Amino acid sequence: HVQLVESGGGSVQAGGSQRLTCVASGYTSGTMGWFRQAPGKEREGVAAVYTSGGTYYADSVKERFTISRDSSTDTVYLQMNSLKPEDTAMYYCAARRQVLQSTWLLHPSAYSEWGPGTQVTVS
Repeated sequence: HVQLVESGGGSVQAGGSQRLTCVASGYTSGTMGWFRQAPGKEREGVAAVYTSGGTYYADSVKERFTISRDSSTDTVYLQMNSLKPEDTAMYYCAARRQVLQSTWLLHPSAYSEWGPGTQVTVS
């Protein structure tokens, strides 16, 4: 059973930076991703990373966000730079014990394990 716990959320001014952390317990390998959901909107994929280190990003965050992972501790990070008010959302970490095809990397339905989320507010 995989458990995911996010941390690092909070309030930040536009143009600032923030780093989110997701610690996974009981997870071995596959795909991990970050998703976000703003009030009244659907959950959307932000970035994903394979156990191999390969990464994938939504167009809206390319060049601003960086996903990385530390396989030795099963920890995934999301470094967010040049934050905008539209980045305000609840951010969720997700995992799937499978190497997902690239077309599925940012689809919430492709992931089986989810953390409780951490709020990021940009003003």
